[in-house]
Amino acid sequence: MIQLSSIRWVQLDEAIRQGIGQEHRMIPLKPGLEADVMRVELHDQLYVLKIWNKDSRPDIRKQYQLLHELSQSGIQVSKPYGWGTDEHQNQVLLTSYDGVPVTRLDHGILRRLAQTLNDIHQHTVRVKEPQRKEAKQDYIPHYNFIDYFFPQVAKHQDIHHIVHDLMKRIKVRQDHFIHGDYNLGNILEMNGKYTVIDWTNGQYGDPRYDAAWSVFLITIYNERELGMFYQTELRALAGDTLDEEEGFEALAWLRWVLLSREGHVPRNSEVMRRVLNIAVRNPYLQADLL
Repeated sequence: MIQLSSIRWVQLDEAIRQGIGQEHRMIPLKPGLEADVMRVELHDQLYVLKIWNKDSRPDIRKQYQLLHELSQSGIQVSKPYGWGTDEHQNQVLLTSYDGVPVTRLDHGILRRLAQTLNDIHQHTVRVKEPQRKEAKQDYIPHYNFIDYFFPQVAKHQDIHHIVHDLMKRIKVRQDHFIHGDYNLGNILEMNGKYTVIDWTNGQYGDPRYDAAWSVFLITIYNERELGMFYQTELRALAGDTLDEEEGFEALAWLRWVLLSREGHVPRNSEVMRRVLNIAVRNPYLQADLL
């Protein structure tokens, strides 16, 4: 099992560096699609070590800087303590331990989650305009929307056709900061404090899509009533900026179906029933895609 002392640290908190050779425990946590995750017990403190040893190869230097910037701006994210590479050249990131994923929802919790997502979208970023020379913050990446969120869509012509038709109808804006995968698995709770984790998908993007994806996941994995309440809270916070909701709901639905075909999302009969109900109500969707 990996040890902290075997990592080539590029940046590391000095207090941790001084005690890195002392005895510590590494406890595996539930792995993600992109990385293995360990809980670290050191100096009676808890940390999380994430190891990108799978196909994903994000720029962890930028993610480390992003976490630092977000925490400085007051957004509830894990505190970054260090980053580097292991003996196999896999990137690693050491952060604070902030609890376990949210499993219980009520209106009060949903209201707090909506406020946090809105805070993320309001995070100040510099967008380079044609007449100006300022560069974007280099720790926030910019991607082509379809290439990033629908990477395998060309293999699925039925979905491919609808996605490209929607992109002609909707003008996607990529001028705000978004999380990219704001769901309950990426929101931790400990002692009443909620922390947003997994910023691999953080990027310049469209908050309407970010909100639609989040609402969609809460709706299909919980209850429609909770999803509707959460959506109403987001609308109240964002004002008129969350327009074209049906179009972005359709994009979220299509992305989930694409991931489902690849076997990357949990599903059961109740989830599928809720997914089907969304397709029936949305004019851009076809239920036979399921």
